[in-house]
Amino acid sequence: MHDDQLELDVTIVNALINVQFPRWRTLPVRRIATAGTVNALFRLGESLVARFPLRTRDPEHVETELRREATVLAELADHAGVPAPRPKALGRPGHGYPLPWAVQTWIPGEVATPTSVAGSTAFAEDLAGLIGRLRAVDTRGRFFTGTGRGGELPDHDAWVETCFERSEPLLDVPPLRRIWAQLRTLPRPTTDVMSHTDLIPGNILASNGRLAGILDGGGFGPADPALDLVAGWHLLDAPAREVLRTELACGDIEWDRGAAWALQQAIGLVWYYNDTNPVMAHLGRSTLARLAATYT
Repeated sequence: MHDDQLELDVTIVNALINVQFPRWRTLPVRRIATAGTVNALFRLGESLVARFPLRTRDPEHVETELRREATVLAELADHAGVPAPRPKALGRPGHGYPLPWAVQTWIPGEVATPTSVAGSTAFAEDLAGLIGRLRAVDTRGRFFTGTGRGGELPDHDAWVETCFERSEPLLDVPPLRRIWAQLRTLPRPTTDVMSHTDLIPGNILASNGRLAGILDGGGFGPADPALDLVAGWHLLDAPAREVLRTELACGDIEWDRGAAWALQQAIGLVWYYNDTNPVMAHLGRSTLARLAATYT
């Protein structure tokens, strides 16, 4: 998927576990096939998962990020109201793998898809409950920083324009340009709330049509209250999205900013992953189609 992608296999993971965490050396190790783009995942027995960053980066920076992630993962798990991973250990580079890595608790469930819960009112209510609980967590004076999603929409103009240009052979771009132009200038609220910040289907687990858990909570932090609404555009059809909106009492500006964040995320998925990750490319197409059907 990435030009700088790292490769590792079960043999390397077994060696790392045996040396660094001998208490787990008898647990069977197996790779998990996912559509994830950030980490390679390996199950350790039935209750643990090892997560290995996929892209070449500075090891010291990765270690700092993993330690920060462990702190916010614990905070997220304490407040989510549904199962979420908890940090268990931090691994070191070795046996040919050059970066630190993490061990977390395994959360069972089926990864949600753009169709699996699309029409579920119950799932929409569950999702609203999750977003509401996260919003209610005390920011303790924290506020959004950085350059990722969750700040000012116009800060992403250059990226979105790049994506529009790269997407010309793959998508009907003019309507998407008009949507971005319509939504990008909506005023941002002055107060941030705590957010998962990456509520894409791959990070949302379902079971029997209900929300069963959430994953990849390392970005949990303060952001635009509209940011977590992307989950509605990724996962729900129009009637179920209306349930989500009603449950959260979203006004027009907040709801439309959520749509803008969904577009900013989805527009990069199709061209970047078109040949390497069909699941992510399909997610982008599905979300963009929902946005186009609503705003054009």
